Amino acid sequence: MAVETPVARTAQEGKFLSFVLGAEEYGLEILKVQEINGMMGITRVPRTPEYVRGVINLRGRVIPIVSLRQKFKMPAVADSEKTCIIVVQVSYQDTELTMGIIVDEVSEVLNIRADQIEPAPAFGGGMDETSHITGMGKLEDKVVILLDIDTVLNGEEIEAVVQSTN
Repeated sequence: MAVETPVARTAQEGKFLSFVLGAEEYGLEILKVQEINGMMGITRVPRTPEYVRGVINLRGRVIPIVSLRQKFKMPAVADSEKTCIIVVQVSYQDTELTMGIIVDEVSEVLNIRADQIEPAPAFGGGMDETSHITGMGKLEDKVVILLDIDTVLNGEEIEAVVQSTN
């Protein structure tokens, strides 16, 4: 009997918001982005995973904030004047969750054509480590790692984030 492996989503051509984490540039579908804010006061919530920085009050709504740097196990750096919170809509169990992701810097909106997208590389050792990468955008002088923001956090992690706002 064959064991089914999860099928990774592949990036489709379109507009992507590009942002920087460390030395790498990432992109996420512009349709998932609600707004971009500078850093603001984040209230730490006890007993949440380390990558959950806390919650913010965004015009009367409490939304969880996740550090992509910590989620991706990158070294921590101090927030700078370029550090931003990208407010995104994440699909989870037939609902849309609003959450913020902290990135080092927002770059630009890129229009990436289908012929500029390569499949995500297979690194071996299971699909979990790169299942949130939908493709690699090849632009003139750089490669942009295209993310599926819906899968950056797994179900258990999303539950932990949701609990931080309850």
